[in-house]
Amino acid sequence: MSQDPELLRRLLRAKDRMDAASHEEWPVRRLARVSGVSGAHFARSFKEAFGVPPHRYLLTRRIERATALLRETDLAITEIAFQTGWNSLGTFGRTFRDVTGESPGELRAREKTVPRDPERVPFCFLSAAHRPDLTIAVSEKRRQDEGYMNGAEEMEVQ
Repeated sequence: MSQDPELLRRLLRAKDRMDAASHEEWPVRRLARVSGVSGAHFARSFKEAFGVPPHRYLLTRRIERATALLRETDLAITEIAFQTGWNSLGTFGRTFRDVTGESPGELRAREKTVPRDPERVPFCFLSAAHRPDLTIAVSEKRRQDEGYMNGAEEMEVQ
């Protein structure tokens, strides 16, 4: 289904605001005000236009920013968590692991061992390659991983 170009411009305005300030709270009601539509219409239209719900899009941006800070700075992981919009280190660590498959500390340690020549690959390609794939909810991903783990354990026991 094709969307109205004016609505798409307004959705992009909200998406740009999330990109510029991903560390802030962006409830659907606030995003809908930015777009000039109702909350339900915004959520439905955003998912249709961009393929993911607004919350998942924001989560992707936060994980991308945290990954970049872990890779490029020596900031404490707690500081990175708060700078990227989490109110709790535990929630940040659990969500980061669920999305990326490794803890923030593990990612930082692994990245420090990899020699880099960033001039050879344009930054936009590097960012796209490291973008988390959040086409399903984190809680659903966690359930699938747990189901896989339980299935794997059962197979080993037999």
